[in-house]
Amino acid sequence: MGAWYEPPPPDWTVELPPGLTLLNSNQRPHPMVRAKVTRALREAGRRSAAVAGIPHLTRAYVICELRPTDRRRRDPGNWYPAAKGVVDGLVDAGVLDDDDHTRLIGPDMRLGEVVRGSQLVLHIWGIAGGGDP
Repeated sequence: MGAWYEPPPPDWTVELPPGLTLLNSNQRPHPMVRAKVTRALREAGRRSAAVAGIPHLTRAYVICELRPTDRRRRDPGNWYPAAKGVVDGLVDAGVLDDDDHTRLIGPDMRLGEVVRGSQLVLHIWGIAGGGDP
């Protein structure tokens, strides 16, 4: 991910297909457009988690890497709405029972390498134990 801090290798990596329409918190799309894009991201997350073979996790930590289309400066946190849709897809896939604070830490947003068409990649670590983080 090319950051000043490199976490240990993730237990699973889920790469969404490049070229998906992503939501950005700076956008103000019509609610129906937003719902359509969110539905597509959620379904892409569900499918990608199934392909990756991620088992059911009691708790997890997720970093969401935004791989942009060019090298311009960005605030990766602005793409959190897109990451949220993908994480909801993990819940739909049965990876997590819910994405509340007792089961999920993150998704923490990071900026990755340039990819034609842009791309979201989830790096997932399973966390043992229960209770509040």
